[in-house]
Amino acid sequence: PDLAMGRHMTYSDMSLDEFRRTAEVNIEALNHAVRNIPAEQLRMHLCWGNYPGPHHCDIPITDIIDLVWKAKPRTVLFEGANPRHAHEWKAFADIEVPDGKVLCPGVIEPQSNYIEHPELVAQRIERWATVVDRERLMAGVDCGFSIHVGMQGIDPKVAWAKLGSLAQGCEIATQRLFG
Repeated sequence: PDLAMGRHMTYSDMSLDEFRRTAEVNIEALNHAVRNIPAEQLRMHLCWGNYPGPHHCDIPITDIIDLVWKAKPRTVLFEGANPRHAHEWKAFADIEVPDGKVLCPGVIEPQSNYIEHPELVAQRIERWATVVDRERLMAGVDCGFSIHVGMQGIDPKVAWAKLGSLAQGCEIATQRLFG
């Protein structure tokens, strides 16, 4: 369901309460569609849109996260590395993550040709581990490496290098967090 980008793209004429009601119906539809699939086999990406824009109209995660928890998928992937959403990790100090949910914040920004240093990736993971139980934390990429199907994103060699940094950063963070 479109729970984030839809707010400023499709539903910008709605009040926040109206949008939340629409999002809740979308989540109910998703849950119905996946009713026969175990939650641990499902992942859901919360997306604000992978387009090269300012993203200044993105809905804050705090306005929708309570609805996101109602979705059946066990793992929730969301943007956490880009300049518009990297600060939102701190909100999770006050947001209770329901039992059974796993968070997978982006620690790699897929629209930049900069290749994150593995140490930066590790630091981002460790920062998340200060507000979310490390046993319920995965590391991911904000979105896909192309903007939309058929549109060229970053160079594939850069994408692979970014994934290499993700793997190395995860190794560093795992060693520090789990010993």
